[in-house]
Amino acid sequence: MKTPDSPQKRTALALVDSFNRMDVPAIVSARTPSCLRHLYPTAMAQPPQDTAAYAKTLTSLRTIFRNFTLTVDELIEDTANQRICMWLSARADTAAGEYVNEYVWLLDFDEGGKKIVRTKEFSDSVMARDFFPKLRDAMEGERQRRATAVNGGGANGR
Repeated sequence: MKTPDSPQKRTALALVDSFNRMDVPAIVSARTPSCLRHLYPTAMAQPPQDTAAYAKTLTSLRTIFRNFTLTVDELIEDTANQRICMWLSARADTAAGEYVNEYVWLLDFDEGGKKIVRTKEFSDSVMARDFFPKLRDAMEGERQRRATAVNGGGANGR
């Protein structure tokens, strides 16, 4: 007989499902208001984000990453300490092409296991270093094309 999933495992899997739907309110609702998101490795020099800042980041990313999917490759649970560690694979479509990355999320939960109180997120920093400048350039190119179209094709188009 299978043991039922713990509350924190249900919360973690629901979080992944919320990301797959890019449902920002559902993602944010899995966290306590004081939850801090720490990004690693530290060489990325990203300050921790509280829940409000994280929601703002997710909202802006929702339009950039289309067809975003997370797959849980491995999940390790420490029920005694209300902690889950997940190795995740991500993919999405962007203006710069396909986004593929790996993450390790260490999630700490409240005593009931229903809310995340702290996250430590590790991502493939080499991928980020190489991909995000290309994405920034592609997005700038799209902005310039839209501005040109709105302005009637520039000076030659009038």
